[in-house]
Amino acid sequence: MEVVQAYLNAEGGYRYLASKYNIPAKRRIEEWVHAYREFGEEGLMRSRQNKKYTFQFKLSMVELYLSSEVSYQELALSQGISNPSLIVKWVNDFRIAGPDALRPKKKGRKKTLDIRECKKPSKYDGEKNPWIQVPSMSKNLKTNYLNLE
Repeated sequence: MEVVQAYLNAEGGYRYLASKYNIPAKRRIEEWVHAYREFGEEGLMRSRQNKKYTFQFKLSMVELYLSSEVSYQELALSQGISNPSLIVKWVNDFRIAGPDALRPKKKGRKKTLDIRECKKPSKYDGEKNPWIQVPSMSKNLKTNYLNLE
């Protein structure tokens, strides 16, 4: 907030303020100033909750970006999205995998064990456990084994 106020109070340009406040890129200050002008102080605050966007909304943002010559930042500000990198991700996903990449994905860990699999009778039910049985030995091995005892 301090950097944005310094810029708005004409204490210096983006490059000067970036060096004064040890910010690696002047572009970051430009983004902060645009967000502040569009959304006020809330535009500079990190959101603690993720906003969920519908498939249709994501698809329309991607199509709007690809069909017009606006930057990610301008498109995000015009549509009320405070984080332009979301649009970058959507466009990249769309380019790689098409519209299906924008559909909502299931969260959490995939189930690897099917309950029906657990209830199937084993092919060894009713037989001796094959893991306990000693494998058949050759005749020479048996005699050598018996002679050792």
